Amino acid sequence: MSISNLVESFNNMSIDNWDPFYWAAQACPVLNAPVDWKETPEAHVFTADLPGLTKEDVKVEVVDDGSVLQISGDRGAKPGGGQDGDKEAKWHRVERSRGKFIRRFRLPENAKTDEVKASMENGVLKVIIAKQEPKKPEIKVIPIEDKQ
Repeated sequence: MSISNLVESFNNMSIDNWDPFYWAAQACPVLNAPVDWKETPEAHVFTADLPGLTKEDVKVEVVDDGSVLQISGDRGAKPGGGQDGDKEAKWHRVERSRGKFIRRFRLPENAKTDEVKASMENGVLKVIIAKQEPKKPEIKVIPIEDKQ
């Protein structure tokens, strides 16, 4: 964004509409891809709000030898998702987040990373990772020998 565009953006803003967190949300890949993570008795469930995106725009991966869930995608670099065909259009306000995002979550040991399911409906991504039974510590009894 050039300086003149930035100045024009500030001039077009009303003090009534000023959001101090707007610029941080635009620059931060965490804030522009919010995710909820809950653990049920059967699974870990991740729910991400990704409005305007399709399953083709999003990638779900298990990386780092199965220890990290990674959700990434691209909302397009241009306002309106790059779908505005009018090159002469003048944008007065661009508030919807755009650009690339990536979220990474370190998975607990009980996550079965070979059993991951993902679905997307109405811009909401749901990733379900089954849980395995926690490993019970093995107790080995060591016999004490008589010293002769």
